[in-house]
Amino acid sequence: MSIPSEETTTDRHARSGAVLEVDRLVVRYGSRTAVDGVGFSIARGEILGLLGPNGAGKTTTLSVIEGLRRPVSGSVTVDGIDALRHPIDARARLGVQLQSSGFQPELSIEQLLRLYAGLYGVRLTRAGAREALDGVGLEQEASKRLKGLSGGQAQRFSLLIATLHDPLLLLLDEPTSGLDPQSRRSLWQRIEASRRHGGSILLTTHSMEEAQAVCDRIVIIDHGRIVTTGSPAELIAAHRQDPRVLAVAHGEPTLEDVFIALTGSDLRD
Repeated sequence: MSIPSEETTTDRHARSGAVLEVDRLVVRYGSRTAVDGVGFSIARGEILGLLGPNGAGKTTTLSVIEGLRRPVSGSVTVDGIDALRHPIDARARLGVQLQSSGFQPELSIEQLLRLYAGLYGVRLTRAGAREALDGVGLEQEASKRLKGLSGGQAQRFSLLIATLHDPLLLLLDEPTSGLDPQSRRSLWQRIEASRRHGGSILLTTHSMEEAQAVCDRIVIIDHGRIVTTGSPAELIAAHRQDPRVLAVAHGEPTLEDVFIALTGSDLRD
């Protein structure tokens, strides 16, 4: 297996227009090292997939980027801003969609939309809120609380909140988990629209098929360390003759075959 250096040629190319730079990140929980020297960058308009088994360090890495956890060492730079020294300025450039939201349960989704618009400094009238909800197919649900929405509707609403202020960098943690194909396709259309307007995206997903289809580059992490990085096509080409890939592939190797070969087939909690 070829383990990349801390920064690959692809990363150095991306760094010239990097929206996000993560450098030699180390995070520990007591004596356990959850993230061990992780480093990568994301260029403007790029979709980067951060992939790994459960417990690999993905969520911890996202938490540091979001400013929710402080690392032992390393740095995070968002649009040239040191996110560890100036977390509020860095956070203003982020949009975050998590698997579970902390939205106020007593408010309707229209009220939530206007509340978060105010927090982001975005002027949004009631008519503007209705128009925004209509854009994601939720105008008829405006008076409902979040718990009254279906899974697909809740994900669309969460993405709308995350993109209200046109963030430079969108962090998506399993954004299409549990969605049906129609809802998943609709969500990706909105994500692609964000990218076309110059936004960059950091995505975690357990769907290798989805990652192969939508990500420009992939970073595979396991046991807190980067295992390999490259475009989906590059990773498949580089490992297609690996005996471990050949052992798990059924026909033409896929990104999932490479992922399983490099991270193992053992179940993770």
